[in-house]
Amino acid sequence: MRTTTRSGRMCLVSGGSVIDVEQASAGRFPADPLAVFERWAEFVEWAEVAPDGPAAPAGPAGSPSPTPRQVFAIGLNYRDHAEEAGLELPESPATFTKFVTSITGPDTRLRLPSTFVDWEAELVAVIGRRADKTAAEDAWRHVAGLTVGQDFSERVVQSVGPVPQFSLGKSFPGFAPTGPVLVTADEFADPDDLAIECLINDESVQKSRTSSMVFPVPELIARLSAVCPLLPGDLIFTGTPAGVGHARTPRRYLRPGDQVVTRIEGIGQLRQTCVAGREE
Repeated sequence: MRTTTRSGRMCLVSGGSVIDVEQASAGRFPADPLAVFERWAEFVEWAEVAPDGPAAPAGPAGSPSPTPRQVFAIGLNYRDHAEEAGLELPESPATFTKFVTSITGPDTRLRLPSTFVDWEAELVAVIGRRADKTAAEDAWRHVAGLTVGQDFSERVVQSVGPVPQFSLGKSFPGFAPTGPVLVTADEFADPDDLAIECLINDESVQKSRTSSMVFPVPELIARLSAVCPLLPGDLIFTGTPAGVGHARTPRRYLRPGDQVVTRIEGIGQLRQTCVAGREE
């Protein structure tokens, strides 16, 4: 099953159609995506009958979960990325957040607040059932689905001060695009092994498979939910493979006019067009 949003409304992608969930269900499910995630098992059962309904509102796709209550992001979760950063593999997930105001849809203009903005292609897991002290072997039952994400990072803000400001440096407006769809785990031959790639102006700068994660999705859910409950609609940015600009010699950052494409096998792609300056 695949879902998306249009104008903030939950939609079901069925074949070549995008169906408005609230209207197709005659009000059984609301338009608010977060409210649908709260009833995810019931929604999946309803959606399996491939309902007909009115087309979704015209306009671009939005983030599959645009208003999560919690956003978790994981650092150094690919072996080759830890190696290029010159750091040891973590013994537990290196966790920070991206604030919710950074979330945006899959096809956007990315305003660069400085000349030090970097890219990080990421698989994003969306929670569909509350996870509280959940075992890894049970974790996939708590995942609504998977989507594509970018963890854009302003490297100066991220590093300034006596301690790093990871969350702040990764939360400028537009720094957390996700989409274009949410895909349930049963759609994949192996949801733990998907091709992931990032291209800048058609040049491949990151290319890996999610099976190279230090902590795969089930282990992340187990480790995170041991500390705090994961709530329906929450996002987990699962880390990035090698190839980020900050680790290159010389270092490379995004410039106005750059086109950033992030794609993951079986899900789709994001496209960000970089432009100068911040909106006032």
